[in-house]
Amino acid sequence: MVACALAPGAASASAPANGKHRGQEPPQETGFLNRRVEVNGISYKFQVYLPEEYRRDDGKLWPIILFLHGRGERGSEGMWQTQIGLPLEVRDHPERWPFVIVMPQCPIPAHWTDPPIMTMAMAALDQMTEEFHGDPDRTYLTGLSLGGYGAWELAKDYPHRWAAIAIAAGGIFWSYAYDRWQQASTLPAEYAQAVGRTPIWLFHGSDDPVVQPRQSEMMFEAVKAAGGHIRLWMYQGLTHDCWARAYNEPELPRWLLSHRLAARPDANPVLAEREIIPRHPPVAKLPPTALEAIAGDYREPDGHTLVIYRQGEDLYEKDQYGAVLPLAAASASELFYPNGSSSIRMMVERDREGRVIAIVYRDDRHEERWEKQPAVSRQTVSLPRTGD
Repeated sequence: MVACALAPGAASASAPANGKHRGQEPPQETGFLNRRVEVNGISYKFQVYLPEEYRRDDGKLWPIILFLHGRGERGSEGMWQTQIGLPLEVRDHPERWPFVIVMPQCPIPAHWTDPPIMTMAMAALDQMTEEFHGDPDRTYLTGLSLGGYGAWELAKDYPHRWAAIAIAAGGIFWSYAYDRWQQASTLPAEYAQAVGRTPIWLFHGSDDPVVQPRQSEMMFEAVKAAGGHIRLWMYQGLTHDCWARAYNEPELPRWLLSHRLAARPDANPVLAEREIIPRHPPVAKLPPTALEAIAGDYREPDGHTLVIYRQGEDLYEKDQYGAVLPLAAASASELFYPNGSSSIRMMVERDREGRVIAIVYRDDRHEERWEKQPAVSRQTVSLPRTGD
């Protein structure tokens, strides 16, 4: 997937530096493109994403995001950081993200909080802002895990650069500098004072064993006490990789775009919003008649048949391979997998008489209709008697 996504950028690398290609402008480049930035004599490879609608000659200023990846994506090849978090979500839902997105890569064994690496990240942002007409009034910062550490540091050091900031599974107490916890009584307030009223949205998994949820809680309280503008969404039951759900929130890109760089430090209103986000909706208890109505054989679009069956007060799904998954009901018209993804729903479709005729399976990217088979198709075939 990476190779395909990076093909336009790879092609552009061979074009002459003056932008001419055999006397003509090169084809319009969009998608994930290869770029380099040189800082203090060191060349760093990185990626930039351009929306399909981007045009170099329309005179339009584009909102621009600086994205900082996590510990596992460090390297020097310049591409691995596109496999996680925001870049992955952009591949799934490009229509949600009308931004130029700058994706530098932190080399091994460095960290985003190292001053030379922060300088590199800002240099990449500056370079792409100039090349692709980034809007200084709509420049945003985001990071996850190790990149969340870096995002807090850049938020503190460049407080007047960001129109809004989103951080997933991050904090200011770095796992590689544990002695920072000795400053727990003062450090959060220092960061909160520096960022002022720059809007911040924090995401964290309640069961995160890597970056303690307490880190986001402490920063929420510090920014709140300082009269800042902050939201905290704590995902119930999620562990460290809460960014998969955070960047999948349709509201997030809209929230970013709703903010512009404030001319005055008090332009953004005081806000302190903390939400506990359940992994799944509450389970509804359906009567036996409703469970029986849903139970049956369903044919998938590819021709395979799966079975939804009732066992007592519970529903289960059995696929063509014999795998069984429990189902739960959010209502008489909506089912979900209680042990599975929060983005998957199964909508019960009925005819005018109220009979169940199909299940519409929906995940975050697509939907498909599983048509219920006539009851006769679910009758057990009789086996011949011994001796016949």
